[in-house]
Parts: sequence; C-alpha cells; structure tokens
Amino acid sequence: MTDKNPEYDFKWCPGCGDFGVRRALEQAVERRMVETEIPIENTVVVAGIGCSGNMVHLLEGPQPYGFHGLHGRTLPVSMGVKMGNPDLNVVVVAGDGDFLSIGMEHIAPQAQRNLNVACVIMDNAVYGLTKGQSSPTAEYGMVTSSTPYGKPEDGLNALRMYLTSGVSFVASAISSKIKDLSGLIYEAMEHPGFAVVHVQSPCTTYHNTYEQLKGNARKGIAPLAWDIPDDHDPEDLGAAFEIANSGGVPLGVLLRDEGRAPFEARIEEMARSAKSKTLEQMVESYAV
Repeated sequence: MTDKNPEYDFKWCPGCGDFGVRRALEQAVERRMVETEIPIENTVVVAGIGCSGNMVHLLEGPQPYGFHGLHGRTLPVSMGVKMGNPDLNVVVVAGDGDFLSIGMEHIAPQAQRNLNVACVIMDNAVYGLTKGQSSPTAEYGMVTSSTPYGKPEDGLNALRMYLTSGVSFVASAISSKIKDLSGLIYEAMEHPGFAVVHVQSPCTTYHNTYEQLKGNARKGIAPLAWDIPDDHDPEDLGAAFEIANSGGVPLGVLLRDEGRAPFEARIEEMARSAKSKTLEQMVESYAV
C-alpha cells in the first residue's frame, strides 16, 4: 500500500479480512513444510475469481505452485491436480460468491468422492470485486447494489450445507484471529479427505461486519462469533448440526470424520482390481 511496504502493492482494500487469511495460510504452509520436511513446491494453491483469487499470488518468500482458474471451478481444477499427482498438498482458496454460487454444484460430488483437498472459503456476503452485489450468504432483506430494495432470498447457512453434502472436515473461523485460523487450515491440510475451513472475512468497502463479529459493549452489540465448547465431539455429526444451527458464527472444528477413505485411495484400489487388456482384445471389444 505504501513505499515502505511494497509487498502489499495489490488490489485489496485497507482493512480487508483477506489480509488475515493470507497470513494464516502462509503460516500454515510454512508449518507443514517444517513439520513434514516436504518442500513448499509440494503445495499447490488453486484460486477462483474474485478478491480471494489474489491469494494465489501473495505468499511471500519461496512460492507454492499456483493455478488461477475459472469462476466457480476451483474444485474441478483441484481434482485434476490431485488426480495428476496424488502426493501434492492441494489448497483451494475461494470466496462465498465463487464457491457457493456458480461453484456450489461441485461441492456435493467432491464431498461424495471425499476428494483430498483443503478449501479455505472467505465469506463477506457480497461480491466485493464487482461492486458489492449480494452473494448466497447475504441475509434476507440485505440492501446491496444488486438488491436496492433488499435481497429476496434467505441467506445460505454454509456450515449446514457442507455437513448435509458430506464434507468430512468442517471448520469455522474469522479472519482477525490469525493464529487460530492458521491452526484450522493446517488441520484441514492434514485431514485425509475433503476439508472446508469457512472464514468470515469482512469487506470493509461494501459490507463491514467486524463490529458485529467481535461485538461492542459500549454500543450494546453482542458478538456474533463464539467459541465451540471444548466438550464438543467433532466425530458426532448430529452434534455438528446442532452447532451449525445455533446461530452466530461458531469458531472451531464442527466435524472431523476420518472414517472414510480419500478419493485417491479409492481409485488406487479400483486400479489394482482392474485387468489390463491386450491391444487385440481392445480392438475386438469395439468390433462386437
């Protein structure tokens, strides 16, 4: 933003929540690199379109590989990367408009496959890059540039949708708690299956929710964000649904299901049972 900080010379508004997400992602990738002794080039960051898409370009120092894909298509791209090389650590970065609108059709199929990728979703309830139109998570009645008389649809409960779709690791966070968010992203990367970390990342230009998330006692504003109790069992799907339906913004891991094999393991098992054919046999199969 200034000559003293040339690393921040990019198109995010001052105070954007994505700054915190960027730092948390960077810390999580660095932690993984140290603890596993696997070089950072083993990580691939797949981004969609929107403010969140800048995340693929903004990691400092040694760089992971990055792929800036099409709007809403981060999951098909990440599946292609993972199937091409299952040993890669694939991280999806996307916004609520990118992932939960045009991209929603891909969530359930990848959840059923248990695709082994970590998704970091930045939710500000608007399309910030294109002047603040309402997104799927915008609440009913919310006034935006595309809904001047209020949004006519109910706001999407993304956490409940992930659980319903079969995502095997579901966590919720806010961008201002960088240390906690970094830990959740690291857990998501280490989880053997489809993982989503849904982050409230306020848009300071079109929908600034910092005060609502954190609360303001002087103004009588109770915080929307609250910590998931320590006694919550993340292996209990019913308990995870109770958290998702409790209102506000729960912070922590709702669900951690490690009982399902990741997609690449399923493909490997099928490949072992498949019988190869000779060229003559394949030609004859088409002639029948």
